[in-house]
Amino acid sequence: MEHGIVLKPEILGYFKGLPIANTLLVSWITMAVIIFLVFLATKKVRLVPNGMQSVFEVIVDFIYTTVEGLAGKKTQVFFPIVATFFLFILFSNWIGLLPGFGTVTYHKEPLLRSMNSDLNMTLALALTSAFLTHFFAIRYLGIIDYLKKWFTLNPIFLFVGLLELVGEFTKVVSLSFRLFGNIFAGEVVLATVSSIFAFIVPLPFYFLEIIVGFVQAAVFMMLTLVFMVLLSEKHAAEH
Repeated sequence: MEHGIVLKPEILGYFKGLPIANTLLVSWITMAVIIFLVFLATKKVRLVPNGMQSVFEVIVDFIYTTVEGLAGKKTQVFFPIVATFFLFILFSNWIGLLPGFGTVTYHKEPLLRSMNSDLNMTLALALTSAFLTHFFAIRYLGIIDYLKKWFTLNPIFLFVGLLELVGEFTKVVSLSFRLFGNIFAGEVVLATVSSIFAFIVPLPFYFLEIIVGFVQAAVFMMLTLVFMVLLSEKHAAEH
């Protein structure tokens, strides 16, 4: 399929001068789906859960336990953020595997495209992750101890601190390109295989992308959590 190897997301139209890309449309659809499912799961909360409530309780318990193992007392603060990252990225990855993505067109352009195959989207997620990480570091350490992580009068520690500061920028690049690269590559593979074989053969590739979608969401969540925990901790021997 021709559109499977196009890096730039297709523009569907403009709203007051702002471009509406097909990946942006999918991000709105993803949010709507998550809100709808959460509404169904919490509409009638039961002491003995069943149906959608049990599914969400398993997911929430798994994420909460994972966060608690690393964050300790900060769990209640970090949990909503990393859980949101995980669910948003996971659902967007899986929704991008549904029939119609890349095949249904609007003004001769694909109407729907996997959200995370757009570097703008993954970069926005990575920048949000980085901003929140540093926000909580300042909140828990205070501005003075936060700045001491990067700047000190000791020349050796100053050099190390500057290297770590550069490393903060590479984290953004790593988070955004890892997610984008894996999802975009999967989109290209599925588009190529589906254009050659219409039935049966693409199924293992779809199954693989389901796993990749989950792994990439989990990796983004865990890296964000680790960065938050490490940067918000004050070491006794620090500087």
